Amino acid sequence: MPHAHAQAAAPTGYAIPSDGTLLSVAADAESRRVPDVATISAGVVTQAADANAAMRDNATQMEKVMAAIRAAGVAERDVQTAGISVQPQYRYAENQPPVITGYQASNTVNVKVRDIGKLGKVLDALVANGANQVNGPTFEVDKPDAAYDEARIAALHKAQARAETYAKAMGLRVRRVVSIDEGGGGVRPPMPMMRAMASDAYAKAETSVSPGETVLPVHLDVVFELGR
Repeated sequence: MPHAHAQAAAPTGYAIPSDGTLLSVAADAESRRVPDVATISAGVVTQAADANAAMRDNATQMEKVMAAIRAAGVAERDVQTAGISVQPQYRYAENQPPVITGYQASNTVNVKVRDIGKLGKVLDALVANGANQVNGPTFEVDKPDAAYDEARIAALHKAQARAETYAKAMGLRVRRVVSIDEGGGGVRPPMPMMRAMASDAYAKAETSVSPGETVLPVHLDVVFELGR
């Protein structure tokens, strides 16, 4: 819920009028939007006796995953390599040095899906084509400026209303706004839910994702000058 609180304060470099009082009000507001973009992390982990074989196997399997991403209609600009690694795998025994038993190669990409309605099919296609490491999704609003502006206006109105309340209680009036400072509110993402949708045939089951709502909050610190 949006809220506000107030305290006396003087902005740096501002001289308080001899017949005036400064009031600093903090106000919060938020807008809510249904996300329209989802990002998932998908990749391939392979193991082999030597590092070269692990990397070769990984590259072969990863090419199939990348082909599935392209076939799903994801643009090149929405696919970004997140990490590539090859690491030895060890066997540990008491009172003995570790012994390398093989190598593990990993290749992971971040995929941005701009049509959330297709997200379930994209996830299923990735796994069907060799992705054995999938994480996410995270949701976001592609163009949040209008939603943030709504929250800014709501927060400012709350700050003004609170200032009027204090001024009235002291027999004063609000003369002017001295300063407005916007703090970083960040985005509170929804908690996504993934589930398999039952159908007549198990083979037709599709991963379903519920994007929920994304909260876009704004925090304002507004300084007012009060006087008679």
